[in-house]
Amino acid sequence: MKTNKIQMLRTISFEVILCSFILSMVGTSEARQKEAKLDTQVQVNLNYLVYLPENYDQKKSWPLVLFLHGAGERGENLEKVKVHGPPKLVKQGKEFPFILISPQCPTGGWWNPIELTALLDSVEGEYKVDKDREYLTGLSMGGYGTWSLVSHTPKRFAAIIPVCGAGIPYLVPTHSNVPTWVFHGEKDSVIPLARSEEMVKAYKSKKGSIQFTVYPETDHDSWTATYNNPEIYSWLLSNKRVIEKK
Repeated sequence: MKTNKIQMLRTISFEVILCSFILSMVGTSEARQKEAKLDTQVQVNLNYLVYLPENYDQKKSWPLVLFLHGAGERGENLEKVKVHGPPKLVKQGKEFPFILISPQCPTGGWWNPIELTALLDSVEGEYKVDKDREYLTGLSMGGYGTWSLVSHTPKRFAAIIPVCGAGIPYLVPTHSNVPTWVFHGEKDSVIPLARSEEMVKAYKSKKGSIQFTVYPETDHDSWTATYNNPEIYSWLLSNKRVIEKK
């Protein structure tokens, strides 16, 4: 019996030591887990084109359109940004009744909503911008950027026009109240029409304000017809940001 008692005592002793060791390890892990806070500024380097209306100085504030180009216009030469969309039309002599901001995404980069937000913040501080009439549009990669940016800052824009882009349907509830007009080519071999269709479906499920134009015979270039259409600019400018009351 003495042997059994000794063995039992040794077993209990071992369990106590093991338990103490585990508790000490938990305490040590917790001691190594500390609270921290990051407070920093993100450096943004974006070249961009600025277009100001002819009678810019005669008004207190102006609507603003942010245009996001496609993947082919990335780089360090702003002339490439003038290949498509509103910057192309300005180059050809088109007059617009709004401030047009057309940034250039660096080579190999992708539209970053944090950087674009910083750009808009800077532009608002430098130019006479009507903050209730800021609009967003982009083509192809810029269509992706349009969906991404509006989900990042859903309360900023009065209306958006994504052209042959794609987004994340799951995020639509964050910005389904923003008036949206989507354009896409039915025969798009680069970004399938289905990518826009799923965004439109998500909008409709939330009873969002959305229009959808499909070009039946168009491949990827659905932007030329879109940006050459005066109706889209009239539609954009007809919208004003609605700030929800708390």
